[in-house]
Amino acid sequence: MDKKLHVVIFPWLAFGHIIPFFNLSKFIAQKGHKISFVSTPRNIDRLPKLPPNFASSISLVKILLPKIEELQENAEATTDIRNEEMEYLKKAFDGLETELTRFLEDSDPDWIIYDFAPHWLPPIASRLGVSQVLFVIFNAWFLSFWGPLDSLINGSKYRNKPEDFMVPPKWIKFETKLAYRRYEANWILDASQKNGSGFSDFYRTAKVIDGCDAIILRHCYEFEPDWLNLLEEIYNKSMIPVGLMPPEIQDNNIEESDDSWDFIRNWLDGQSKDSIVYVALGSEVNPSQNQLTELALGLELSGIAFFWVLRKVHGSSESDSVKLPSGFEERVKGRGIVWSKWAPQLKILSHDSVGGFLTHCGWSSIVEGVMFGQPLITLPFLVDQGLNSRLIVDKMLGIEVPRNEQDGAYNRNSVAEAVKLVMLEEDGKIFREKAKEMSIIFGDRGLHKRYTDDFVEFLEKKREII
Repeated sequence: MDKKLHVVIFPWLAFGHIIPFFNLSKFIAQKGHKISFVSTPRNIDRLPKLPPNFASSISLVKILLPKIEELQENAEATTDIRNEEMEYLKKAFDGLETELTRFLEDSDPDWIIYDFAPHWLPPIASRLGVSQVLFVIFNAWFLSFWGPLDSLINGSKYRNKPEDFMVPPKWIKFETKLAYRRYEANWILDASQKNGSGFSDFYRTAKVIDGCDAIILRHCYEFEPDWLNLLEEIYNKSMIPVGLMPPEIQDNNIEESDDSWDFIRNWLDGQSKDSIVYVALGSEVNPSQNQLTELALGLELSGIAFFWVLRKVHGSSESDSVKLPSGFEERVKGRGIVWSKWAPQLKILSHDSVGGFLTHCGWSSIVEGVMFGQPLITLPFLVDQGLNSRLIVDKMLGIEVPRNEQDGAYNRNSVAEAVKLVMLEEDGKIFREKAKEMSIIFGDRGLHKRYTDDFVEFLEKKREII
């Protein structure tokens, strides 16, 4: 195709979304097309630096996030806020409508690739003649579980109690064990209800699905193909996997300091092969004081060496922030590190001394762990994480820390036993072997590049027809 496309990329305000969208921008730009990557000023400034070869093809477009009284100054992403402020970030996000519309009118793009949140965007793009793609950074089973448009828009009519989410929904015709636990079902029930932004997450997702020309997912047929086929049946839309998009190590450097990595690497270099469990719960999980205490004491009790990335919750005062157990860091000194700054996750996971990954089970973290052959100890909290964990367990890629079905509580003993099983014990050998086996698929850059190449070809051909 001779004509260069102009593609606008517009992710939700979470770095777990922004980074996959940013990486997708680079894949498309490598094919000779022009990208306008749109987000708020502070988020743009926190992006990894673009290599020089993208200087003329990717434009970083800053749109001011409207100030609202419920959010503190400089809160422009989920990493800047507490969980209870999420609905207000969505409210502020909806305030981007006017400026984004003006940008689309002035720049006349061929395509816009957007996220689940801008329910107001499809009719605007349609009016301007801009073709639309919904990029679901999650996997196919999560979107399948949410169900058809009618179920999303009228969620409370079809699923109005936690029990409705604790079994596979009726539109899944094949055998599966995927379902939420009771404590997780309460969260997803909340997602079906209108919140402080004025809209439910279900409603937002339904509107962008309904308005788009195609849906792309971070998924591949080599891993769980049945779910992709099911989604095409549910939505009757072009359903295009873009592969697992295994990131390059340098793609992850959002806030990296050379001094920080030098310290971390030196410490890891001093450990035995496969002896360290890497612990990270992502940028959006804020454990309660009890959850943090039991996790810490479980790591201590396990006797396993660990590197734990524990971020401070933004917006929390010293008095209401959670704290490590008294004397914990002194007791584990020498075999455990608690790291409170940003950490280069890919570099750590790829290090020879790391032999397991205790994770919240976000899809990006799963991809990053398994691509390096790390068996998983899963501790899910929100959104898709519970379903991801069930599938990881079913695939024998790891185990889930046992929890109370009603309230999701776990204790130090269950953490310690899960860590020891995966890292040391003979019964955990199957998880270590399966993770190494699956890394061949997850880390196959050639395989996943073919998926993204096919998607760019779709953009080119579809636009010619339109």
